[in-house]
Amino acid sequence: MSTQSIQKTRKPFAIALLVVIVWFGITGVMGPLFGKLSSVQENNNSSFLPKGAEATKASDVIATFSDEKSFNFPTLILFEGTSTPETFAAINAHISKVGALTLDGTSAKISDFLAPGAQISVFPSQDGKAILANIPLDGNSLTKVLPNDKPVLPELIAALRADIGPIAKANGLEPYVTGPGGLLGDLFGAFGDIDSKLLLTTLAVVAIILIFVYRSPVLWIIPLLSSLFALSTAGGIVYLLAKNDIIDVDGQSQGILSVLVIGAATDYALLLIARYREELHLHESRFDAMKSAYKGVWEPILASGSTVSISLLVLLFSQLTNTAGLGPVGAIGIVCAMLTILTLLPALLLLFGRWIFWPRRPLFDGDDHVMTGGWSKLANGIGRNPRKAWVITGSVLLLFAFASSTLKADGIGTVDTFTGNPESVVGQKLLVTHFPGGEGDPTQIVVAVDKIDAVTAAVRNAPGVTGIVPFVDPMTKVMKVVNNRAILNVTLDKAPDSVEASNDIPKIRELARVADETSLVGGTSAVYYDVRKANDRDNKTIIPIILLVITIILGLLLRSILSAIVLLGTVLLSYFATLGVCALVFNNVFGFAGGDNSFPLFAFIFLVALGIDYNIFLMTRVREESAKIGTRAGIIKGVTVTGSVITSAGVVLAATFAVLGLLPLVPLAQLGFAVAFGVLLDTIIVRSILVPAMVHEIGPKIWWPSKLQHEDIKS
Repeated sequence: MSTQSIQKTRKPFAIALLVVIVWFGITGVMGPLFGKLSSVQENNNSSFLPKGAEATKASDVIATFSDEKSFNFPTLILFEGTSTPETFAAINAHISKVGALTLDGTSAKISDFLAPGAQISVFPSQDGKAILANIPLDGNSLTKVLPNDKPVLPELIAALRADIGPIAKANGLEPYVTGPGGLLGDLFGAFGDIDSKLLLTTLAVVAIILIFVYRSPVLWIIPLLSSLFALSTAGGIVYLLAKNDIIDVDGQSQGILSVLVIGAATDYALLLIARYREELHLHESRFDAMKSAYKGVWEPILASGSTVSISLLVLLFSQLTNTAGLGPVGAIGIVCAMLTILTLLPALLLLFGRWIFWPRRPLFDGDDHVMTGGWSKLANGIGRNPRKAWVITGSVLLLFAFASSTLKADGIGTVDTFTGNPESVVGQKLLVTHFPGGEGDPTQIVVAVDKIDAVTAAVRNAPGVTGIVPFVDPMTKVMKVVNNRAILNVTLDKAPDSVEASNDIPKIRELARVADETSLVGGTSAVYYDVRKANDRDNKTIIPIILLVITIILGLLLRSILSAIVLLGTVLLSYFATLGVCALVFNNVFGFAGGDNSFPLFAFIFLVALGIDYNIFLMTRVREESAKIGTRAGIIKGVTVTGSVITSAGVVLAATFAVLGLLPLVPLAQLGFAVAFGVLLDTIIVRSILVPAMVHEIGPKIWWPSKLQHEDIKS
């Protein structure tokens, strides 16, 4: 190599080395912060509601009835079996002492976490076949961490279960710790170290796919390492923002962050590496090859990342703070993935040189090797009969899309949220066979004191109501009044955190307001109803905004209005077809009781925003080739050269989202399946057959109104 050549390569090599050093420095700072992300999660359902929701207003007023800033979070213990005066006395005596129980490995006692002023109560069922104990916990204390770095609630629930087992057995009873405390405790316990398991599983799945794609014992490490750097950086940034109360993070958004960043970063890496390998056959210098490859991929990667991140940021318009919180969390992840792949990955590839591709080391031979093989045959086959291709695939997608009307996504109760049957779920189902479903966790109505009798009379006959009594101060044993207002505790005949109970709330509010126009209805069932109402509003507001954003970005990227509309139409068709398949699978295969009504919005965000990526990757290459050889020839070459890499990218993203099925929650399992299936549908059917066939049929006019529509002579 000449001195001039050495000098020519020395500068870019030094820049690449500097970039890698900088990224190691960034990750060294952000990585440890990412490890603390779970400590800033907020998983309290009621705190997600907007300030204007009636349940929120009611909660604010109810809080004034306590001298301390706390809220009652009931944990229920169901003892199933014959209830006699003797067994009731034994259970009552034992439960009265549970406050003295210490949590494993600490000096903390259960009494430290009881709601101020509230008392533990025990009462038998009317059928004589069960006893119910109510342990009123302070909801604010349950987010704390014990001295042994373990969360309070799972440890508290475990201590209760260990303690009540012997006394229940001695009296021939079967104990179940359930209610809101038991359910949430099992949820936290089920998550446990799931974040690390989820990440490790995602990385393992991606590693296996990359090894298969590259057939190299070394190359797969580079994109996987880059995606880890992206995730560490994103997680660190999210932690800092959440810790300073700038954004909200819950368990769902943290789980999605990992799969989203790993999946997106790997997708972008596959596109860059494929183009780099292609250019290495055409350039002797790897630096020249990277320069040419970078020129071809930076724009689609930037457009793809911008589309997804802006679509996610539109979630900030949501009325629910957990949905709104996912917006910036996901957007930060996508931006970090995009920046990492556009900076760190090229630097790493340049430092290692051609040998990193061993044993399939690309040679400088001018061989346009990607123009042969299965993708070439598919592309040419579509070119010979495009109308038949798009009519058949479009018809099949439409058929599945019609099934989307059968999707159950009108809400799901807590007991149906788990994919398994933990003790709390079993207990909650048994509870309603012996007690009114809302026993221990009533719906609460804030009323003017002089309207108590009128509201009581009006609400008593409301659907689902089994009892209504004023709230009594546990210390004075008389009805508590604050600012001339009182609270009526309404017991419903259904589980308070069920869809059925929340369906009773509108009528209760209507009747209460007729008797007292200042009344406010709150409590668990009201929270669930207001969350569902906010989700419905979000679905109708956010989806159209995202469609507009994606259309604008596509139009600017492809310099064409018609192509943007066509591509968006195909992705929408794919989205509804995916919902149709989800309806068939969820209802008839998995047997889910239903789905959260935020599911259509989240599925739309990830399917449409991510699904459009593959059309962006394809059509930017088609546009590049169309300027040289014409649109119809360009679509054939575009499908041929991008087929393998885009399909690999789709498989990676589908596999990463499928990992969400490891989480013990139906909503995340549903989202994982929907995105995994939808992405595969996009890459295998929509991008490989439907879009190429339609573009070939339309011809150069697909680029209207840009000048490229007039290049028909080349076609």
